[in-house]
Amino acid sequence: MVEEGRALFLQIAESVEDAIIDGSLTEESQAPSTNELAAFHRINPATAAKGVNMLVDKGVLYKRRGIGMFVAPGARERLLDERRTAFADRYVEPLLAEARKLGLGPADLTALINDRAAVTEP
Repeated sequence: MVEEGRALFLQIAESVEDAIIDGSLTEESQAPSTNELAAFHRINPATAAKGVNMLVDKGVLYKRRGIGMFVAPGARERLLDERRTAFADRYVEPLLAEARKLGLGPADLTALINDRAAVTEP
């Protein structure tokens, strides 16, 4: 899991986000504790706590005093919206910029994407 060059706390936060997005962690379910995350990933508990606290600050997790961290209502949709925006910024905008340079319009791009998707489908 540990990816060189990326902060560990960001990787921890992203792994919890992934679990929420894929449904492994549902709304109102208990999230792994800082100590569980630290033991699983073999990292310092303070590093795991930094990742968890980042998710609390984003409103993805919330704390129930004396019980632990839980997935906030609406967390999955919030994360999906955030990732869709990031996807558009990272991939779609550069795609559109290059398409404009090549004189490709929306219909041309749709055809290219459909052609490529058809090749990769099982």
